[in-house]
Amino acid sequence: MKVTHAQVLSWRLRRQSLAPRTTASAVALVARLAGVQAQVPSAAELAVAVRQQSPRADADAVRQALEDRSLIRTWAMRGTLHLLPAEDTASFLALLGAARTWEKPSWQRAFGVSPQQMAALGEAVDDILSGRVLTRQELTAEVVARAGLEGLGEQLSSGWSAVLKPLAWTGRLCQGPPRGQNVTFTSPRSWVPGWQGIPDPEQAAPAVISAYLAAHGPATPAAFDAWLLRGATRKAVLRGWFEALGDRLTEVEVDGAGGAFVRTEDAEELARTEPSEEVRLLPGFDQYVLAPGTADGRLVAAGRRTAVSRSGGWISPVVVHQGRVAGVWEFTEEAVVVTLFAEHGEVPRAGLEAEAAHLARCTGHERGLVVRTG
Repeated sequence: MKVTHAQVLSWRLRRQSLAPRTTASAVALVARLAGVQAQVPSAAELAVAVRQQSPRADADAVRQALEDRSLIRTWAMRGTLHLLPAEDTASFLALLGAARTWEKPSWQRAFGVSPQQMAALGEAVDDILSGRVLTRQELTAEVVARAGLEGLGEQLSSGWSAVLKPLAWTGRLCQGPPRGQNVTFTSPRSWVPGWQGIPDPEQAAPAVISAYLAAHGPATPAAFDAWLLRGATRKAVLRGWFEALGDRLTEVEVDGAGGAFVRTEDAEELARTEPSEEVRLLPGFDQYVLAPGTADGRLVAAGRRTAVSRSGGWISPVVVHQGRVAGVWEFTEEAVVVTLFAEHGEVPRAGLEAEAAHLARCTGHERGLVVRTG
């Protein structure tokens, strides 16, 4: 099967409820996107809102879904905080934990915790959080009070949370409701509805790969693994996961390059898709950019990658035109300030104005539009 990358981008816009927008709930949208990055809660909320036809009608949808536990906030893809549908959380975690990154010597050297200590820490946290919700400070105090774990206070208190991420991936903890300005942690066993534990990766892989490809395909196994864990999955394991899907996947040649896959049930729709002329303003850390990755030069021009993927892991809000990143934007108190990439070509002013109006509906704050080229 052969398609153009313009078709691929147009198809992704449709599959991600960007063109056209949707009336789907926040939970349905998070599932449709295979998770929403939530390091910055306001960006996650806006990622949902920009995809909704009437966002202010459901302005607190993400917060409400977290409260009723239909969405879970935990460390997931690439070690970053994500919103995940409660019923799918364990499957995503299974693939993240399969890489056992914390058992690698490089990880141990970087963070100073041995596999034996991680195992003991996991058992302690499992016990401490059972049926409880604790702040980081409270959790740390109880952990270091246990024999053999006295020296882990610095690692547990670190804002990078490197030692806590494997505990999330192995089903030991997830985030609970905030307590004032403090993040809290609890056990998925007592927090996630219907929790059955972490399944075998081979059992979970078909569902996670299918979810990813349904929104972000066609994609190669390497692109999937870059999204999942920055390429940390063993190649033989990754290959096995894709091969196990058999005829549920169809290989796609995109602009002459092979090796990408789409769900077979989506192949005909993809082949019929026409290139898009839509303009969209997407928030920072949006899945439309993160899932294929900013290194994809067909989405983000190589010379503009640093404008999108900035220092400290910050992913800029972007202007999307014809499916490609055509610029970046930011809020000021008075305006939506758009900086277009000169080499992209003309982006319709009317499209930018319509998007600024939609952002006003999303945020409840009307702003003017300032457009410049850089």
